[in-house]
Amino acid sequence: MPIVDESIVIPVPPEEVFDYIVEPANVPAFQATVQSCELLTDGPVGVGSHIKGTSKVLGFSFEWTAEVTEHNRPSRWVSKTIAGKLPFTVTYTITAEDNGTRMRYHIESPTGLGGVFGKLADAAVTRSYTHQVRSDLATLSEIPIHQHDQHGRGTATG
Repeated sequence: MPIVDESIVIPVPPEEVFDYIVEPANVPAFQATVQSCELLTDGPVGVGSHIKGTSKVLGFSFEWTAEVTEHNRPSRWVSKTIAGKLPFTVTYTITAEDNGTRMRYHIESPTGLGGVFGKLADAAVTRSYTHQVRSDLATLSEIPIHQHDQHGRGTATG
């Protein structure tokens, strides 16, 4: 089972990082492979929430629907696909550090990240996606998260 596991330190408190990354509307801003992402269920994101998205990996677009299975603010968030061509589980683990917050992104797929391309492509797709995740985390660390409320909306600074 291919696994991508990367982390980065973001210079803001854990609660702010957590609130920003679990808001579906924010995901395309820091994950280049995610073209769209929306909350399908009513209320705030929490255990049992369903999220629908479209991702594009190596030129191939696919839709997915995930269910939030853990929502432990501000330390851990897990979602697992319930529909789509590529089954995967994503885990965000968030811990306080001296200079801010370490955010770890972990994704695993029982069929392999190359599943939509075929098993032979698995290693190449995993390498490519690992590189993309590193780039995405760098992007996330540069977003002024503190300027967004818990729903991803910009707030006045001042």
